[in-house]
Amino acid sequence: MNRSEVSEKIINIFNNIFDTKDIVITEETNSNDIEDWDSLTHINLISACEMEFSVKFGINDIIKLKKIGDFVDLIIINLTRR
Repeated sequence: MNRSEVSEKIINIFNNIFDTKDIVITEETNSNDIEDWDSLTHINLISACEMEFSVKFGINDIIKLKKIGDFVDLIIINLTRR
C-alpha cells in the first residue's frame, strides 16, 4: 500500500469520526485545525486506524501523533514491518 492509498483511507476515517465531509484534511492538518478534535476523539482516531490497517501502535508512537501526516508515517512503518 502506497502513501497516497494510506492517506486516502485515513482521511476517510477522519471524515467518519467527525461525521462530515466538509473538513479540508491534508497531511498537515492537526488538532488546532479541527474544532472537535479533542483527547477522546484522538483515541477514537487511533483505534479506528489500528482496526482499518490491522496494526497496533505503541504508547511511544501514539505520543508522536500530532498531525495527519504522522498517522500516515506510522501506519506505513507498521505495514512495512510485516
